[in-house]
Amino acid sequence: MNKNAWLLYLLTVWTIFSQISVLAGPVVADDENPPVATPTVTYVISMPEPQTHYFEVDMQLKNASATTNAKKNGYLDIKMPVWTPGSYLIREYAKNVDSFTASAAGKTVLSEKVRKNVWRVYSSADNLTIHYRVYANELTVRTNFVDADHGYVTPAGLFMYHDALKNIPLRVVVQPYKTWKNVATGLEPVAGAQYTYEAPDFDLLIDSPIEIGNHKTFSFTASNVPHTVAMFGDVAYDEKRLSADYKRVCEAAATVIGEHPCTHYTFIVHHIPPGGGGLEHLNSTTLETTRNAYATEANYKRFLSLVAHEYFHLWNVKRIRPVALGPFDYENENYTHMLWLSEGCTSFYQEYILRRAGFHTPEAYLGLVASSITEIENQPGSRIQSAAESSWDAWIKGYRPNENSTNTTISYYSKGSVLGSLLNLAILAGSNGERNMDDLMRLLYTEYYKKQKRGFTDDEFRRAAEQIAGRKLDDFFTIGVSSAEPINYAAYFEPVGVQLINVASKTQDGFLGAATTVVNGKSTVSSVRRGSAAYTDGLNVGDEIISVDDVRVGDDLLRQVSGRRVGEKINVLVNRAGLLREIPVTLTQNPLVSYRLEPVENPTSAQKALYTKWLYIK
Repeated sequence: MNKNAWLLYLLTVWTIFSQISVLAGPVVADDENPPVATPTVTYVISMPEPQTHYFEVDMQLKNASATTNAKKNGYLDIKMPVWTPGSYLIREYAKNVDSFTASAAGKTVLSEKVRKNVWRVYSSADNLTIHYRVYANELTVRTNFVDADHGYVTPAGLFMYHDALKNIPLRVVVQPYKTWKNVATGLEPVAGAQYTYEAPDFDLLIDSPIEIGNHKTFSFTASNVPHTVAMFGDVAYDEKRLSADYKRVCEAAATVIGEHPCTHYTFIVHHIPPGGGGLEHLNSTTLETTRNAYATEANYKRFLSLVAHEYFHLWNVKRIRPVALGPFDYENENYTHMLWLSEGCTSFYQEYILRRAGFHTPEAYLGLVASSITEIENQPGSRIQSAAESSWDAWIKGYRPNENSTNTTISYYSKGSVLGSLLNLAILAGSNGERNMDDLMRLLYTEYYKKQKRGFTDDEFRRAAEQIAGRKLDDFFTIGVSSAEPINYAAYFEPVGVQLINVASKTQDGFLGAATTVVNGKSTVSSVRRGSAAYTDGLNVGDEIISVDDVRVGDDLLRQVSGRRVGEKINVLVNRAGLLREIPVTLTQNPLVSYRLEPVENPTSAQKALYTKWLYIK
């Protein structure tokens, strides 16, 4: 064979070999490093008997053995989250799980529960199906529910996970009950596959609740982003007005940051008898309200405040966040001192947003701020627990109140709302009206969410606030945030020409300090205020009050005490654990305050200018 023929032969062999390699896939150099197929996780959720309050879940794992180390260990651990972000309490979702099984190639494989929320599956198969049932009979924004009318999925309470598979794309297939036609969720739909959705990772899946049933929907566009509202419950409403007002609220909220990060947004609204509450998510929220939410103007504004609160969370918390709030540890508490900012300042913004959207007059907004101050100043716990401590102890105190909580704790919602108002005023005054709280939120959004793609520390937040205010904020952080000392409100309101006035009655009526619950005509002590007459002289929670000065008490305890003088003694007969006791009580001065914010007389031109900017007066 001559040289040219030999070269042609080698070229032909190389071409054939290359074609075979392409068809066969990559060549493996040795048996110790085989190619690893991409793992996938698909959840199939169904509710074939919704009246039993059960969801059925199939968790399908494909090509997962290598990634989960099942081939090496001979098993893999499947976990259920114990809490859901935004609701800071260990809820033990695993308590609702039963009938856990695992199968490979159609055959059941051995599994056992090894911790309260962990099931160990003894298999090294590439493909596994995990099946379990979840009892769902608690309709809140943080729990699962299904009945004959609809189903609601709180993902943390329904979807299990493996640690090694949390950061891969996931798919959810919903199989609605046979007569149900609608599914609402913030998850991305899979094109061409009905009721099928996908998420880029487990964190986003957990952040996407799902409503299933025959709910009504309407849509609107705000900030060039399509919004969908899914309405569950038999309720009367004016869709045109409601849609327009949602738009006003959403667009006013978007002006804070000046940028909308979502490509679409979903509201899930449950109209149920208890009502009240919401839970934020990355591009959706679930709201619970009463069926008469739209019946009166007062109710309607309260509902819009809830809308504003949960909607603003798509920035504050979901993107502007303390470093502890993401990525999440779904098995343990995630501690932060800054829920006063994440939740409380969102409460501040909910009313500030309604003010700039025109739902509140300047006078009405002043009333709301004064009411918030009144609330925290009337709670004895405000002199015991700081806003930072309240945030840290949310896991053991905030969501687990008892009869003594008012004496020892303060809500990071209510205290944080007041702090938000004060920080806004401090920035306005420090910058001569050039900046306000919006500028701080924009800085945090740009620097930490967009640039550094992380949360901020407590110190980083303080430095950012002082940078925007243009001065040190020692009193705000040392006294307002980190202590339970009284706040010098006048220092914050004076620059805008407003004064805080206590308009509570100055009468000498005596004060008992015992709150009661009346059931079947029996008045039982439900809480006792620290430092009050009842507290000092020994009335106890659980005491049934029989009489005051030998006069029978039913539901009229307050009326019987009303008009008595400070220092006057009364005899209270109680039933305590089946024994009658007569307890002498000396009434004390009423400590309750009632604040009002009023413009000062003859404000300076500087005060007038700041007042106008503060309240968005045109």
